[in-house]
Amino acid sequence: MSTETTTSGGGPRGWARDLGMGVRFAAGGGREGWIRTLLTALGVGLGVLLLLAASTLPAIQAHRTERRLAATPTETDRPLAPSASTLVVADLQTQFRDQSLTGRMLRPDGPAAPAPPGVAALPKPGEMVLSPALRELLAEPGNALLRQRLPYRDAGTIGPAGLVGPAELKYYLGSATLSTDSGALRIAGFGAERKSEPLDPQLLMLVIVACVVLLMPVAIFIATAVRFGGERRDRRLAALRLIGADARMARRTAAGEALFGAACGVLVGGALFLVGRQFVGGITVWDTNAFPSDLTPNPLLAALIVLVVPLAAVAVTLLALRGVAIEPLGVVRSGTGRRRRLWWRLPFPLGGLALLLANGRASGATSVVNPFLIAGGATLFLLGVTLLLPWVVDAVVGRFGGGPVPWQLAVRRLQLSGGAAARAVSGITVAVAGAIALQLLFSAIQGDFMKVTGQDSQRAQLQVTLPTHDVTTIRKMTREYQRTPGVSGVIAAIETNANRPGPLRKGEPFIPSTSVTVGDCATLGELAHTGPCKDGDVFVVRDHTGQVDDSYISETARPGAAVDFAWPDRAEKQTPHRPRLWTVPKDARTIESRPDPMGMSSFGIFATPGALDTALLDDPQARAMIKIDPRVPDALEHARNTAARIDPLTSVHTLQNMARDAQYASVRTGLLVASTATLALIAASMLVTMVEQLRERRRLLSVLLAFGTRRATLAWSVLWQTAVPVALGLVLSVAGGAGLGLALLRMAGKSTVDWSVVWPLVAAGSGLVLVVTLLSLPPLWRMMRPDGLRTE
Repeated sequence: MSTETTTSGGGPRGWARDLGMGVRFAAGGGREGWIRTLLTALGVGLGVLLLLAASTLPAIQAHRTERRLAATPTETDRPLAPSASTLVVADLQTQFRDQSLTGRMLRPDGPAAPAPPGVAALPKPGEMVLSPALRELLAEPGNALLRQRLPYRDAGTIGPAGLVGPAELKYYLGSATLSTDSGALRIAGFGAERKSEPLDPQLLMLVIVACVVLLMPVAIFIATAVRFGGERRDRRLAALRLIGADARMARRTAAGEALFGAACGVLVGGALFLVGRQFVGGITVWDTNAFPSDLTPNPLLAALIVLVVPLAAVAVTLLALRGVAIEPLGVVRSGTGRRRRLWWRLPFPLGGLALLLANGRASGATSVVNPFLIAGGATLFLLGVTLLLPWVVDAVVGRFGGGPVPWQLAVRRLQLSGGAAARAVSGITVAVAGAIALQLLFSAIQGDFMKVTGQDSQRAQLQVTLPTHDVTTIRKMTREYQRTPGVSGVIAAIETNANRPGPLRKGEPFIPSTSVTVGDCATLGELAHTGPCKDGDVFVVRDHTGQVDDSYISETARPGAAVDFAWPDRAEKQTPHRPRLWTVPKDARTIESRPDPMGMSSFGIFATPGALDTALLDDPQARAMIKIDPRVPDALEHARNTAARIDPLTSVHTLQNMARDAQYASVRTGLLVASTATLALIAASMLVTMVEQLRERRRLLSVLLAFGTRRATLAWSVLWQTAVPVALGLVLSVAGGAGLGLALLRMAGKSTVDWSVVWPLVAAGSGLVLVVTLLSLPPLWRMMRPDGLRTE
């Protein structure tokens, strides 16, 4: 046959014909061809699935934010007057075990009062409208304490428009007595404006690097998946050369096969995405969930994925065949016997570091972060780690010698095809290297986003504040908590202000005042150094920090001074002014304050109940700090139930020594969700890759089995073939991750390195590979059969 009729020539027509021939070979290659195509499609499809999911992240965040703002009461500059179209609302916050519940109490001023998004009709007094997730939580058998806290009649369901996510625990409670005097707000509708704060430069740098770290393994795996079926493809290419095709036509035909597999992978990935998004509502990762409708890929990004993945398959195939001599009698890989060169691989990680450091410092609110430099630098560096892995595997494995039979079989296989082994573990290598860098940065900057609250969670665990100014209710709170199971102590105080009697004096901008705290001796002893104390005692407390001028306090808080509990601004509206006078006893001792469990200091006048009639107090506030007995099961829940029983508006806060910045917490949660999805993809992709490699070696395994090699020997050889590249990859990932992490720390202006975060990641990577290897043993066992010698 003349070669002129089978060589393709150049131009678009030749490319189209050769690619089309490759597509026909892939589609019509019989059972083996379809198995190869399906494995390629599955591998590429997993990568496309994650890429499509990543393209939906902006939409998920935007939709969640829109629904959250739509359900937020509209704020006004001035207080609204009651009307038929206004509504009084108050926030209700509680927690049940480790889950947060969000609620609002509603009282309409008239029949035209607005309803929150997702609520068909406002609940009546004693009724509640709740989310489906909260209804399910209430119905669970072990949640009797939560049912006691929310004993209201179920009057309806909050629709998706009123929920941030399907798993949100939210409810609206109807009320007949809610008023603005108890801290509620009168509104005319729902819907708040978006107020976006610029992301901290360190967090922006972290997000950019994280995106690269999470997507690089996906790209690497897609590039690996399109090279499945290499040995069988080599025989087909040799057959093409035998009938007269030139080398270029053979390479383009091979690219056509890869193009078909990648196109099928795009379809598989799209199908998996469409099917998977229907079940996403029931999945919660790190307290984050979304509705299926939220998973809408960005059209431009989706189109880019559909276009780039097949083109990348063609490019990767042509690049892989550059070092292959395709001859009519077989395929000769020119790289065999030739050591891989290091000189062209090193510029990639070095160039990446140079780009990262060229950005300069990313610490401080005024620093500038160039996303292109950071993304480009991180990409080049991790690409360099990927390129270095085959060289490291060849350099190390080439020095291995004798040993047990399984070891020799594994070493010889690695020496002949170390590149394939390196490609199989390159994804986990890059993932661990990137994770190490991120964790080093996380551990270094987390102190910038954590602040010491000054709260002492050893002295008390909860703070409870009442919205009421009724002294009777305040006393009831103290009694109720003293009888609550699991409460070992109550630090309860009534707080108000007292003024100096009389009008303003010349030169005074305002009438001097002081704070007044009423509590029993145990409570006062937690707030100041009272010393000996009995009911009927009064103390004048000085600020121990020195931040408050003693002369200012002594204007009103001094022994023998008269004070007025009527607020001047309120007394001016009354005709006539009715003072509420009380005289500080002359024998009142002067003492110093001490920080309470909340880290705050109280000063002014401290009085026990026997010394001061609380009926004199104007607008008193109640505050209690609760000590919990950790030996009592659900002691915290009993305390929260007591708060809800006293008044649903009672605010309960958990004392904590450290507080985390909201932006930092949001970024950290997002990265945890994305990294969980990436690890799942890496595990699935490694399993697909390993099964494909075993399938290609089925004939070799059958030959060894036919010559009497034991199955256990072959199984151990396969395990060693996986373990050696993984070990080398993890060593390289530690070195690469440390290098990238140090560069990021330099950009962040940090010098402290916490190396303890490295080893858990290495262990996680090793464990992931171990699990995948164990899952590959059943297919290996089935492939070790004599009928693997059959051929057509």
